[in-house]
Amino acid sequence: MINFSFTVGDVNGVHARPAGAIVTCAKRYASEVTIRKNGSVADGKRLIAVMGLGARHGDVLEFSVSGKDEESAAEDLKRVCRDNIG
Repeated sequence: MINFSFTVGDVNGVHARPAGAIVTCAKRYASEVTIRKNGSVADGKRLIAVMGLGARHGDVLEFSVSGKDEESAAEDLKRVCRDNIG
């Protein structure tokens, strides 16, 4: 299991477009992706769940990636976060 945190830097937070980018990335991998924010938990492969976290500018998202391709998935998710909500 690989865990990492990412602070939302985008002033618009995690709206539909960046949430979609995260979900699209997560779905490319067999690993399970879980995202947590302030006690709320979302399946990183479900758009409504990710958007349901209501992540805003300054919030910290905690990612857990677990599975056979977890290293590749975690690195790709970090890149997507930097590019879309960094």
